[in-house]
Amino acid sequence: MSGEPAAEATAADVRRAAMNLLARREYARTELIRRLEGRGLPADLVAAVTDDLVAENLLSDARFAESFIASRAARGQGPMRIRRDLEERGVSGDLIDIAFDEAGTDWVACAAAVRRKRFGPAMPADFPDKAKQMRFLQYRGFAPEQIRAAVGGDD
Repeated sequence: MSGEPAAEATAADVRRAAMNLLARREYARTELIRRLEGRGLPADLVAAVTDDLVAENLLSDARFAESFIASRAARGQGPMRIRRDLEERGVSGDLIDIAFDEAGTDWVACAAAVRRKRFGPAMPADFPDKAKQMRFLQYRGFAPEQIRAAVGGDD
């Protein structure tokens, strides 16, 4: 049975599992804890190991948030959606704010690039086209002022 070996897991087993996950990509602390506990590893060992990993700077919510913002912005997602996704992964609001400040992303330019990629270089010709493009950018997580700037919303 798969539950038995996990019940007999040692701190070394938990650390090995955590390091295997961290070798692939950054994780937020809460996200890593969920993953490890989802594998049936004991919660007390998972908490102790993640504390050690944080102390050794092998696990960092700040580094995760920075990496996550850069990755998602490159995929054309806006700051509102990225913020929500980070919160769902257990990153604190203060760390999210700091990571966004340090990212220095030009969200208006990002929204404009996403609009051009999806709809072409021409600005929307009429209200229905403009509304469609605005809804698309809203879905992608851009703020209203960024959307207006990207679709020429000064009418």
